[in-house]
Amino acid sequence: MPLNDVATDDALSEAGEQLATVLLKQRQTIATAESCTGGWVAKVLTDRAGSSSYVLAGLVTYSNEAKQELLGVTDASLQAHGAVSEPVVREMVAGALAATRAGVAVAVSGVAGPGGGSDDKPVGTVWFAWGRSPADTEAVVQHFKGDRDSVRRQAVLFALQGVRAYLENG
Repeated sequence: MPLNDVATDDALSEAGEQLATVLLKQRQTIATAESCTGGWVAKVLTDRAGSSSYVLAGLVTYSNEAKQELLGVTDASLQAHGAVSEPVVREMVAGALAATRAGVAVAVSGVAGPGGGSDDKPVGTVWFAWGRSPADTEAVVQHFKGDRDSVRRQAVLFALQGVRAYLENG
């Protein structure tokens, strides 16, 4: 079954609950740095009462300027690699950690569509990163299918599941 068929509201809610359980068990706090998901990861994490005990901040840095000003993403990375890239999501994690002092941060930057894609970064290309520090940040790219809503839903689900796996395995 394609991921977009399972990225339902219930699946997102369940993934948020599972990540919240891990964060609470580990006494961790989280910050999000989101671009194409527009704060949806933070929204899912804060849907639960008591989420202020593990969610410190959610930063929506949709523009390159916001990525630079709020997260410290370098102009050099943006010029050389573009906003949808491994170096940028790694810098977004570092910036979110520095700005919030959260125990872990997650970053998402992608091309949700319907426009904006290119040959090397078609619509559905989304870069993710998560980490406790810049030195132990993990980054991964995914290529999702579907319309804008479907790509965003899949990205939110992947981010929530990815951070949970990182914390459980780290």
